[in-house]
Amino acid sequence: MAGKLRVSPIVIAVIAVIGLLVFLNFPTQELEQKQSRPATPVVVHEVTFTEFPVVVEALGTARANEAVLITPQKSDVVSSLHFEDGQLVDKGQLLLTLDNREELARVNELDVNIQEAKRQLVRIKNLARESVASEQLLDEQQARVKALKAQLEVANAQLAELEIRAPFKGKLGIRQVSLGALIGPGDVITTLDDLLQVKVDFSIAENHLPTVALGQRIFSKSVAYPGEEFTGAISSIDSRVDPLTRAVQVRAIIDNPDLKLRPGMLLQINLQKQLLNTLTVPEKSLVPIEDKQFVYVIEDSKAKMKQVEVGRRKPGLAQIISGLAEGEQVVIEGTLRLRNGSPVSVLQTEN
Repeated sequence: MAGKLRVSPIVIAVIAVIGLLVFLNFPTQELEQKQSRPATPVVVHEVTFTEFPVVVEALGTARANEAVLITPQKSDVVSSLHFEDGQLVDKGQLLLTLDNREELARVNELDVNIQEAKRQLVRIKNLARESVASEQLLDEQQARVKALKAQLEVANAQLAELEIRAPFKGKLGIRQVSLGALIGPGDVITTLDDLLQVKVDFSIAENHLPTVALGQRIFSKSVAYPGEEFTGAISSIDSRVDPLTRAVQVRAIIDNPDLKLRPGMLLQINLQKQLLNTLTVPEKSLVPIEDKQFVYVIEDSKAKMKQVEVGRRKPGLAQIISGLAEGEQVVIEGTLRLRNGSPVSVLQTEN
């Protein structure tokens, strides 16, 4: 029939041969392309067992170890000032004197009276030994001397109340009174803080309570001193857990010899809860895919992708629970250019 198309057997044979040659040569060409692919330069990290501290983070406010408002006990006029703003003072150092002329005169008067009473007592004792003075007169004079001494003690106490002294060693605040001002109880003269040590109170969740103990070390940081760490120790743990927040109050003492920390500062607290000896890798070696974590391991100069189970983390470091063995090398730089089986060239190995 004229409408039928006839294909020569020779044409069919030629097409079949060409197809066979393409089929046989294609994998070889692809393999050659793979073999000719250049190695990716990478930086690797050797997986080892390291100390991995488990810490509890909290925020706390610094407080002075001892802090008082310096106020007078009596109302009177300020007659002299003996301190400057921000001065470091010792315990018992005189800070301010109120008008004490009347009390001082009373003390001087009693001193004179006591001296005279003592002279009279000596004279009466001599007369009593010669039976010239009676025993009753001697007893009365002895009682008078004792009464005057008691009055002197009272007068000295009243005089001391007009002298304001530092109750402990510390750093003074800003002066709030001036010379000649009339002040009374409740009026603040200045503040005094013991800053050689500072207290910091913070809260932790109740599930951390079994791992917290007195004397346990803490590490704190302040935005005022970037990169600097202040160490201290837990001094007390509250006896109760807050029923609303389920947290417990903890107080720590931090040595502050340079007086850098001040009351009211916000401190970031790191409490070391546990110290693990575990496999760790840098966080930058992890390749997240969906909800799983992978790393590239170097095997025979090629990158092999491995799934790992990640445990706890801290900045820059991750704990590996499973998926890696000690001594393996994981890629930490160059992961974005890698595929499973990619040839690699190790530029540097970090420990």
